[in-house]
Amino acid sequence: MSTETIGFIGLGVMGGPMCRNVATKHKGRVLAQDLSAEALAALSDTKAEAASFEDLAKTASLVCLSLPGGPQVEAVTARLVEVGLRAGAIVVDLSTTPVAVARKVGAELATHGIHFADAPVARTRDAAQRGELSIMVGASPENFARIEPVLRYMATDITHGGDIGAGQVLKLVNNMLVFENVVTIAEMLVLGEKAGVSPKILIEAVSKGSGDSFALRNHAIKSMLPRDFPDKAFSPEYVLKDIGYVFELAEQTGVPLRAADVVRRYYQDAIDQGHGGQYYPGVIRVVEAGQTKERDDAAS
Repeated sequence: MSTETIGFIGLGVMGGPMCRNVATKHKGRVLAQDLSAEALAALSDTKAEAASFEDLAKTASLVCLSLPGGPQVEAVTARLVEVGLRAGAIVVDLSTTPVAVARKVGAELATHGIHFADAPVARTRDAAQRGELSIMVGASPENFARIEPVLRYMATDITHGGDIGAGQVLKLVNNMLVFENVVTIAEMLVLGEKAGVSPKILIEAVSKGSGDSFALRNHAIKSMLPRDFPDKAFSPEYVLKDIGYVFELAEQTGVPLRAADVVRRYYQDAIDQGHGGQYYPGVIRVVEAGQTKERDDAAS
C-alpha cells in the first residue's frame, strides 16, 4: 500500500486540495488528471504527475474520483474499464452521487474484477486543504481496510457505514441536514438583526446554547456574517443537485421530506434572484429580500 501508484481524477474545488494532500503524504507515485490545464498546473509544486487518462488507467492500482455527480462518475468509470484499468485495482469515488449509482457502478466494475468504494467527503474546502475532512465509506471490510490509509491522507474522521452505497446514504442525509441548517441560521440572523441585536452577538449567544452547530460556527461566522459568498465555491446549483439525490432516495424508501422540500425552494430562489454560482450560504440574501416562491404563491 505504501508505494502503490495512486491515480486522482478531478481536481476541482475539493479534488484539488485532496490530491495535494495525497501527493504530499503518499510515498508512491501520484498521477493526476483533469480537463482543466489550470487545475493541473496548480499542483505543479507537488510530486503529482499530470497524466493522460489512458496512462493513469493502465498504471494506477488505486484510482480516486472527485467529480461533479453521478453521470460523470458513470462515464469516467466506464472509460477506465475501456482503456485498461486492471483487474484487482480499486476505484474510490469521493464524489456525491445517488445511492443507486454507487451500487450500479460497483456491480459493473465487479464484472471486470475491479473493486469499488463510495467514499463521499464532508466539511469545507478549508478542511480539505488542511487534510481534515470527514469521509463516509461504503465498501466491503476488506476494501475498507485497503483504502483507509489513503483516506487518512485527506481526512481526520472516517466512518465505515457498511457495503457499497452506505457512504452515499450517510453523505446525503448529512448534506440534507446542513443545507436545512444553513437556511434556518439565515432566518435566525435576519430576524434577530431586524429585532435590534447585533449579528455577532446572535452567533456568540446561540453558539453557547442548544442551537449550536457546525454550520453556525463555520458557514455563519466565516461567510454569512461578513456576507462573503465567493464564486467557484459550493453553489446553490450543487445544493440542488445533492437535494435531488436526497429526494431520489426518499422516493425509493417512501419517506416524506417536508422540511427538505421547503429548503429546496429557498436555494432555487437564490438562483432565480441572481445568486447562482456563489457560495451557497448566500441564501441569506433570499431571507433578507423577504420574498420566496412559497410566499409569492400564497399571495396569488
